Amino acid sequence: MPLRTLETWPHGAVMLDAEHTRFALWAPDAFYVSVELEDGQSLPLLPQADGWFVINTRCPAGTRYRYNIDGELEVPDPASRAQAGDIDRHSVVVDPLAYQWQHSAWLGRPWNEAVIYELHVGALGGFSEVEQHLVRLVELGISAIELMPLAQFPGDRNWGYDGVLPYAPQASYGTPEQLKHLIDTAHGHGLAVILDVVYNHFGPDGNYLHRYAKGFFREDKHTPWGAAIDFRRREVRDFFIDNALMWLLEYRFDGLRLDAVHAIEDPDFLQELAQKVRQQTDPGRHVWLTVENEHNQASLLEEGFDAQWNDDGHNALHVLLTGETDAYYADYAQNPTEQLARCLSQGFVFQGHVTRHGTTRGEPSGHLPPSAFVLFLQNHDQIGNRALGERLHQLANPDALKAATALLLLSPMIPLMFMGDEFAAEQPFLFFTSHHGELAELVREGRRNEFAAFSAFADPHKREQIPDPNARQTFEASRPELTSTRQSAMHDLYRQLLQIRHQQIIPRLPGAQALGAEVLATGAVTARWRLGDGSQLRIDLNLSDTPVVHSPQTDASLLLFEYPPQSAGLLDQGTLAPYCALVSLTAAAPLLPPDGERQ
Repeated sequence: MPLRTLETWPHGAVMLDAEHTRFALWAPDAFYVSVELEDGQSLPLLPQADGWFVINTRCPAGTRYRYNIDGELEVPDPASRAQAGDIDRHSVVVDPLAYQWQHSAWLGRPWNEAVIYELHVGALGGFSEVEQHLVRLVELGISAIELMPLAQFPGDRNWGYDGVLPYAPQASYGTPEQLKHLIDTAHGHGLAVILDVVYNHFGPDGNYLHRYAKGFFREDKHTPWGAAIDFRRREVRDFFIDNALMWLLEYRFDGLRLDAVHAIEDPDFLQELAQKVRQQTDPGRHVWLTVENEHNQASLLEEGFDAQWNDDGHNALHVLLTGETDAYYADYAQNPTEQLARCLSQGFVFQGHVTRHGTTRGEPSGHLPPSAFVLFLQNHDQIGNRALGERLHQLANPDALKAATALLLLSPMIPLMFMGDEFAAEQPFLFFTSHHGELAELVREGRRNEFAAFSAFADPHKREQIPDPNARQTFEASRPELTSTRQSAMHDLYRQLLQIRHQQIIPRLPGAQALGAEVLATGAVTARWRLGDGSQLRIDLNLSDTPVVHSPQTDASLLLFEYPPQSAGLLDQGTLAPYCALVSLTAAAPLLPPDGERQ
């Protein structure tokens, strides 16, 4: 009697009860598959329709196993829930119900409350060590942490985008139970937890799918990482959709950030994923879905997805703060102030506009709420993709950076910061891996050749100074000191701004919409938003070193923040000071005193 009872099988080792496990491998290019247990047992899987091999067998949690393909090759389970070490070690059967949750009533936080702190688990020491930072992050004003990808990768150090076993949390960071404990503890502190997931490619080392499941890929479409994943196949779609559901349902992550969805050739996959997430998570839960998408597809944010990382806003601000116009910053070299104004009033800068490559990019986004855009001054990419991993405070005027930080943390867009921003950490964040042999050499040379388009590294000898991604010291140099008091002024600024955001901005965000932005002069803009309660938020920003003539507001308003101090007095005289940020709030109607008489 055939075992098949579903349209497709759940991928991997799924426990049926405390003593029995179903092993299912989609291997349409294999003739024979067995599961090899660490105790020496070899159990042949039974071939099923559509290329599946399946067996139900007595097998408790903790059992270590591999698959044997055609008697020739032993491979890890592509849906391994845990590895007993690196990718060349055994996969491990995991009981998803073993962890006892302490905060099972947690339902998450509304998206408008998101203040996101992106971090790299390995750089902070692992799951347990990340827990040690949660209290101070809450005290700072953070409401969500975002973990860079955790999928098992080769070696013990990597950004995470080279993962090859998407269901297995990286073994060098800790166990599945330790990851659940981190999430559980975060929930106890009122913190949401987001996971960065990579559904657009597999890493180059340790991926054996081409040997026994070529249908995972389509050779007619290619990405920067090789053949595109073939989301036309039901088995492939389910592999990734079930993965998303695992993180949200079993690990209780509060949201996912999908990496580089522009490299996914079948956009309806994204719509199906979002639909199934919304259908299968408790309707009372707040589950956040965000994307990174170079195509600026506003349509993706109209249904299913909450927001997109807004690289446009970052790039315009970066050019204004640093003057750098190399490589992709060239798209923002001519009119960065106008582009910043467009970002603040409409979301995306590129909404069908022509790029430096002569192609159009983006869709109109002015109809979307400000909360559909995640704004940042730095993230792992924008620091780590620099040749030397410098942080923004090492590149920009300190006063201009503080003014820009006020914009970041007090605009109605959703703010994101990278670990160490709050201390102006001196440590770089470099690109690091732990590849070996020929692949290590290819990664090293590929990394250095990436910067040939940058004027500072046009000379090949200069590129030799770029740190080797595979050297352990490159990783060690990227571990930030997050308990320093040397940069207390920046920390105090973050805390002050986030207190204002929580008290004055967040309660008014639902229903907010942009009212427009105006260019005052090079590097200076003013922007206004109508918030959900009818009040108006205004931000006057001058990132230049020159005073700007500007009219003060004529109606009564509450000054929420000014930098530098006393700069509002200059605006009363018709001047917006250099390196200045003024943030004010105007009530929807005149305030009434307790006796009911107008003030």
